[in-house]
Amino acid sequence: MPIVGWLILAGAIVVVVVLILIAVSKQYRKVGPNEVLIISGGRKRTVTEPDGTKRKIGYRMHVGGGTFVLPLLERADILPLEVFTLNMEIPDGLTARGIELRAVGQAQVKVKSDEHSIRTAAEQFLSKGLTGMKEIATQILEGNMRGALGAMTVEQIYQNRDEFNRKVMAAASQAFENMGLAILSFSLKEISDAQGYLEALGRPHVARVKGEAEVAQAEADKEASIKSAEARKEGDIAKFGAEMEIAQASRDYEMQRADFQADINRKRAVADSTYDLERLKMNQQLKREEYQVRLIEKEHAIKVEEKETLRREKELESTVKKAADAMKYQVQIEAEAEGFRLGAAAKGKAEAIRHEGLAKAEATRHQGQAEAEAMAKKAESWAKYNQAAIYQMLIDVLPKIAQAVSEPLSKVDKIVMVGSGADGASKLTGQVASVMAQLPEVIRSLSGIDLKELIQSYSKGRAEGPADKPKQSSGNK
Repeated sequence: MPIVGWLILAGAIVVVVVLILIAVSKQYRKVGPNEVLIISGGRKRTVTEPDGTKRKIGYRMHVGGGTFVLPLLERADILPLEVFTLNMEIPDGLTARGIELRAVGQAQVKVKSDEHSIRTAAEQFLSKGLTGMKEIATQILEGNMRGALGAMTVEQIYQNRDEFNRKVMAAASQAFENMGLAILSFSLKEISDAQGYLEALGRPHVARVKGEAEVAQAEADKEASIKSAEARKEGDIAKFGAEMEIAQASRDYEMQRADFQADINRKRAVADSTYDLERLKMNQQLKREEYQVRLIEKEHAIKVEEKETLRREKELESTVKKAADAMKYQVQIEAEAEGFRLGAAAKGKAEAIRHEGLAKAEATRHQGQAEAEAMAKKAESWAKYNQAAIYQMLIDVLPKIAQAVSEPLSKVDKIVMVGSGADGASKLTGQVASVMAQLPEVIRSLSGIDLKELIQSYSKGRAEGPADKPKQSSGNK
């Protein structure tokens, strides 16, 4: 068989073994010491009862630990052996004298540990579980409590609860034993009634106890006051004595302390003086050393500064001075070039000005000659004018004067006339006419020429005719 086949076979065997181990581990059931494992099924077993009889059963028991349960053949169930607490309440129990009481009790119950009791409990409660076991045990105890209440009076129950507890336990023990259970303890926790019977039953005792308590309290207070006063007196005496001893001890302590402190201060003063002296000496020494150090530092600084000065001079020579010399040479060259340029420009400008002056002078001379000739001719023509010609010139100028007077009005965009009526335009032309009417007086005051007389003379001359004009002009001369 090849190795692959062997490996497959080995793997299959391992898987089967693991599955078997898992199945076995699941069928191995374990319980704690407070539990019983009941395994049902399989072969029957013969057991002997306490009375000697034998019988066969189809289950086996295992208290604590673990055992193997056969798969498909056996079934495992758990029966608890631990103690469980039961609380019972009888709301309307009747006593021997017919008094209705409310009673509350508490019991601790468990499955007995012997095999017969375990088998009995398993046969009766295995399917019901712990809840069913508690329910049945509670019902039995409640019935036994009612029986004990009916057998005793209120006073007996109130004064002797232990007897009541014994009666309940004695009545329940036989029933519990028949079910494989055991009642470990029972106690009556509380009794009460709605009629106030218990309260009335206790009042005389309460009053007696209160009176005795008050008397005892008064006696105790008296004894306590006496003992307290004596204790305070003894305490004060002891306190004052202790305070005197403390004061004396404190005085001695302070005196001794003052002596010690004086010695300490003297020695401290000597030590401080010595310390100050040494400190001053050390300070002087340190100052001398510091002075020497500063002196050496200054000497080194001077040397460093001298070297730095030399370095800067060399740096200036290598950078600034050479650059300055180059700039100086450049400025000189530029200045000479600028001087030459300005000289040449000045010479050219002077020559241009000279030629321009000669041209202007020649032009002025010709203009003067022309103006002189014009003035001469104008003088000749004015000499030939007579008074009528002058008047004619003045009359020709009047329209121009009127135009000049009215020209500002032509530049006005809008004129607002204030007044009533529709004679605003006539007032505007009237203002222009008024200005023109004042013009002859202005001309006469300025030039001595009477414009009105001139106009009248001109009108008369035109009426006489052109033939008379020369005579009038010669007469005026």
